[in-house]
Amino acid sequence: MKLPATDTDFLETAGINHRVFEEAGTLNVELIGFVLPPGLNAETANVLFRLAPTYPDTAPDMWWLIPHLAKADGRVITATEQVEIHDGRTWQRWSRHLDATQWQSGIDGLESYIRLLRTELTTAGEL
Repeated sequence: MKLPATDTDFLETAGINHRVFEEAGTLNVELIGFVLPPGLNAETANVLFRLAPTYPDTAPDMWWLIPHLAKADGRVITATEQVEIHDGRTWQRWSRHLDATQWQSGIDGLESYIRLLRTELTTAGEL
């Protein structure tokens, strides 16, 4: 399994530190030291995307973060209470799902998914 060239090009052009690895038949993309918006309890995090073998024809589903995030005042962020082990590390799972109209095969990729990630993180940090 290999990350599509358009995704690799985007990550490199955007200067997003990342690594790509396989685990249990799943292609994983880890964003390293991803800068977070204000309102959260950390300034940076590692973000994990687990891509199905049918990606990019099908959308990614959910993402995982280290460290485990909360609002800056300590309140829990909705649908982030579960943890999972990937790559031997404990990740906070952010249960976020796209509906069928939010992903267009042949058009969407990591660039649009990271835009969604940023929007969700900004919303999570709002009071």
